Amino acid sequence: MTAQQELDYSRIAQAISYFKENFKAQPKLEDVAEHVHLSPFHFQRMFKEWAGVTPKQFLQYLSVEHAKDILKQADTNLLATAFETGLSGTGRLHDLFVKVEGMTPGEYKNGGAALHINYSFADSPFGKVIVASTTKGICHMAFVDEGEEKALKLLKANYPNAAYSQLVDVIQQNALFVFTQDWSKLQEIKLHLKGTDFQIKVWETLLKVPVGMLTSYAALAKKAGSENAHRAVGTAVASNPVAFLIPCHRVIKSTGEVGQYHWGPTRKNAIIGWEAALKDNAVMTH
Repeated sequence: MTAQQELDYSRIAQAISYFKENFKAQPKLEDVAEHVHLSPFHFQRMFKEWAGVTPKQFLQYLSVEHAKDILKQADTNLLATAFETGLSGTGRLHDLFVKVEGMTPGEYKNGGAALHINYSFADSPFGKVIVASTTKGICHMAFVDEGEEKALKLLKANYPNAAYSQLVDVIQQNALFVFTQDWSKLQEIKLHLKGTDFQIKVWETLLKVPVGMLTSYAALAKKAGSENAHRAVGTAVASNPVAFLIPCHRVIKSTGEVGQYHWGPTRKNAIIGWEAALKDNAVMTH
């Protein structure tokens, strides 16, 4: 990520935080622009280039009322079908097919000594990511907030005895297309995950939540066949090893509040709003 890209996302994040903290006062564009040290014209242009909508429209996506409305819609027949098929609304946003394969005990025993893992760093609209893959699929994706060295150290902590190569492969390239807004380039995305049967079931259920939609922990538990295991489902969501691709950011509290996120609530708000804008823009073009 270039220094300018890092600065732009940093300003977007600052703006989102300012919106959330001051929403009751309905801050003006000029107020937020001043907060991020830009002119109103440049801030509006930068924000629309990033999100595809104006700051004012984006703020609507982050309201508790909007979130509650989305949760209610998830109970309608039309959007229940969307949940099951992984498609968004009546206008099909994409036909993304994500294949999940659980690692065998033999693959991750002895600290993953049987694994060869390629890893690389890449840009995303939400900051730099580290992405890692075995020969079978993506095994790790995380946002890089404390430098590449720390990010690599955290990856290696999961598989301390694996062999590592800093290399971009086709599996990673296919997965990273998910950050573009032209998803026609996407091919099948393969995930190769270390987890219990229960965790993998929760992660597979998460993959069925459409882009731009939200679900609650209670609804996710029900969909995963564990209606009375809200806390266990929440723990499985929190232990998601593949940021963004497995969309744990789409799980919020039943009250409409965003709740916690491994990579911070500001980034969670950024992703939720960005996806909502992406969905609405796609529906309008169909």
